Amino acid sequence: MSLLRTLNAVRYTARICVPTIAEAAVGAGSFERSDERLAWWSKRLLDDARVSLEVHGREHVPEGEPLVVMSNHRSYYDIPAMFCSVPGRLRMVAKKELFYVPLFGRAMLASGFIRVDRGKRESAVESLKASAELLKHGTRVWIAPEGTRSRDGSLGPFKSGGFHLALDNGVRILPVAVVGTERVMPPTGFGVYEGANVRVTVMPPIDTMSFGRERRKELAQAVRESIQRGLDG
Repeated sequence: MSLLRTLNAVRYTARICVPTIAEAAVGAGSFERSDERLAWWSKRLLDDARVSLEVHGREHVPEGEPLVVMSNHRSYYDIPAMFCSVPGRLRMVAKKELFYVPLFGRAMLASGFIRVDRGKRESAVESLKASAELLKHGTRVWIAPEGTRSRDGSLGPFKSGGFHLALDNGVRILPVAVVGTERVMPPTGFGVYEGANVRVTVMPPIDTMSFGRERRKELAQAVRESIQRGLDG
């Protein structure tokens, strides 16, 4: 583990969080500025940790189409890897614990990230409503359907909220497979390790309307199988 890289990650995060919070406080924030900061932050984190990022399947991302993006979840470094790999405006639905991180949590809210308390149904319902508003304005909503980081790299059970969101709003699901981020920041810690190879594979979108609500479980299985193919590739 590199202490310097870990401290740099904190420094770079503070560098984008402070102006984001300050602008939001005076009503001067914008998605455009948040997009620019997120792009800079994501690339800086990966470059500083000497991550070799390999991206496949960007051609599967349709230009200008709102999507529910679903990926596996191995590390907090999934976040910069996804922002460097999936084109278009992307916002994440994240567990409430991330929003308690000083500065980072407030900046996430100001940037349009969505908080969910997995233990409270009303919180999940509100997060779906907020996500639907983002989709209406063309933002891609990113959800990790496992809900937590995998400890061994295998896919865990999928939660249903993201599938309801896609079906209710008539948007396609974009499956994404992420491999190697756990070697940058393991799921059991917060230290940053250098020199990892990370592979992100964007799979073809899945048409939710061809399944419908009555076949939601089949839709979830199709997304799961697609992500697993990306992981195996």
